[in-house]
Amino acid sequence: MQARIEVDVREILPLLGREGFCAWTHAGHPIQLLVRASMKEARMNVRYRVELSQTERDELKALLSGGKHAARKLKRAQILLAADAGASDEEITRSVGVGGSTVYRTKRRFVLGNLEAALREEPRPGAARKLSGKEEALLVATACSNPPKGRARWTLELLADELVRLTEHDDISRETVRRRLAENELKPWRKDMWCIPQVDGEFVAPMEDVLDLYAEAPDPKRPVVCFDESPTQLIGEVRQPIKAEPGQIERYDCEYKRNGTANLFIFLDVHRPWRKVKVTDSRTAVDFAACMQELVDVHFPKAERIRVVLDNLSTHSVGALYQAFPPDEARRLLRRLEFHYVPKHASWLNMVEIEIGVLRCQRLDRRIDSQQHLISEIAAWERQRNTSRARIKWMFTTEKARAKMGRAYPKLSTKES
Repeated sequence: MQARIEVDVREILPLLGREGFCAWTHAGHPIQLLVRASMKEARMNVRYRVELSQTERDELKALLSGGKHAARKLKRAQILLAADAGASDEEITRSVGVGGSTVYRTKRRFVLGNLEAALREEPRPGAARKLSGKEEALLVATACSNPPKGRARWTLELLADELVRLTEHDDISRETVRRRLAENELKPWRKDMWCIPQVDGEFVAPMEDVLDLYAEAPDPKRPVVCFDESPTQLIGEVRQPIKAEPGQIERYDCEYKRNGTANLFIFLDVHRPWRKVKVTDSRTAVDFAACMQELVDVHFPKAERIRVVLDNLSTHSVGALYQAFPPDEARRLLRRLEFHYVPKHASWLNMVEIEIGVLRCQRLDRRIDSQQHLISEIAAWERQRNTSRARIKWMFTTEKARAKMGRAYPKLSTKES
């Protein structure tokens, strides 16, 4: 008998007079018990002892510490580590939250096989797949094609009907179609609108310029400030909402009253936990110039040079300051401002976009009926964020951009001599 397989003789002996028992180890050596017992009862009285090597322990700990894995696989790893530490089957059952048979099977597969056999999913009995490989490929091709005339997109029912027409099956359920599409990560009823940039020299140059600014060490005399704007609607209630009570969620009427719009100008310091939101009626070039004047004279009066990261809106220009101020004042402001534009269709490179998302999620995701109410709500949010010293942790660098987008970078042109 193998050293890691034990038999409880006290439990086997009462089974005398039953059928004989024989099992095999992974090395091909039979385990023979000199008793007569039913196969099922005798097998459950075999105790498998898990003894992991240091390499196996490290592999299991790495499996549990990170990455995406099936929950059943993680539980098997926990069972093996607990068994190796000397925990009983009952203790493992309680701590891991599995049944006793799961603990028994996992330990048995490790002892009779290896670590990989203990962790992997065994094939489960079930009906044969209804669609063959060619039919699944036909389903995928159909789902990626244009929908029938008169329909905006493919649905599960439409795909099932189309597959019945194209194959010899009499019927195909929507669940069969859903499962096969899920295996291929296809959802033909969904589509996303996306700005697809052309990655060339005109895209790469401003991208790396902005990423290098983010990576610089903080310099109070030359701060980096991200700037953007976001419109928001002022929505009022037609009927007063009913507040939540025990057993009843808050209810509000679907009808609402539109009270106009307001614009938000947002400043975010890249290297320190500071942001500022200014609420205005409009977002013209003159409004932009007023924001730049406040940035220079109010928010950073001691800075020698303010590097401003912003997008390519027509109002975000040097000329906007000459539209709003006399030439001497415009020139004074521009001597202390330095504009850095993100590439077209790449506003995600502007760090303040993340802050706008936080603002909308935490404060503006409800009906606000007036500009005064909006100003007070944003001021409270701004104070809380600045007091808690909340910051955006930017992880994307120039080195990562070159590694992830290297194939999209423009290729150098070589001339033959």
